[in-house]
Amino acid sequence: MSDEALLADGFSEALIGMGTRFMYDVAVYDYTKCIEILSRDMPQEEAIEYFDFNVSGAYVGEHTPVFITLATDEEI
Repeated sequence: MSDEALLADGFSEALIGMGTRFMYDVAVYDYTKCIEILSRDMPQEEAIEYFDFNVSGAYVGEHTPVFITLATDEEI
């Protein structure tokens, strides 16, 4: 893992790999798994709102993590 890639605190279980945005290394997380992690301590709707505003909506520089939703076989 790149030393420059920023990690999202509390979401290590949702980390699925590394990616590149332009020339910058970034950590890549499973969005759905992140919501599951937050939903352990709050209702799902609240977890989504919190995550979208405070985590995935936060820009902390070129190495800001990426959050993706994995496609299902039916969607491919």
